[in-house]
Amino acid sequence: MQNSRRLVIIRHAKAEPYAPTDVERVLADRGRVEGRMLGEWLAAEGVAPDAAYVSYAARTRETWDVVAAGAGWTLVPEYDGNLYGTDEEGVLDLVRGTKDDAATVVVVGHNPTMGMLVQLLDDGEGAATGSVALGSFPTSTAAIFTVDGAWADLAPMAARLDAFHVARA
Repeated sequence: MQNSRRLVIIRHAKAEPYAPTDVERVLADRGRVEGRMLGEWLAAEGVAPDAAYVSYAARTRETWDVVAAGAGWTLVPEYDGNLYGTDEEGVLDLVRGTKDDAATVVVVGHNPTMGMLVQLLDDGEGAATGSVALGSFPTSTAAIFTVDGAWADLAPMAARLDAFHVARA
């Protein structure tokens, strides 16, 4: 039997409402503060990623930076252009391609995909099940799942939602 793995789903922190293009939107001051707070919470939860996938949008890249600073992570993530516009199945496909030696994977992306992914993965057995209302996954939010088995076998309703946190300043 495979060891348990951890999958952390993060929605980017609060961003400025305007930029020349959506992909160029950067974090608001509040987002920087709350992102760092989210990183501190993740560190307290013992999250130390072996792999990370981050949307290439400015706000998600910046979210990674402030979360990683708050958590004390030094991992260089993989910036993925597909995370910007994909659906939850696209994210699952990305995670399924993770090498087996990665025990913890972090994904930083956008709604509605991140919120729908959390709903899709939840097996209903975890301590935090029920914490996520359908369609509600605010900025600066993280969901921590336990996944049993290989990343390649990750499937809907096959992960236990152990912790859920919304960082607010």
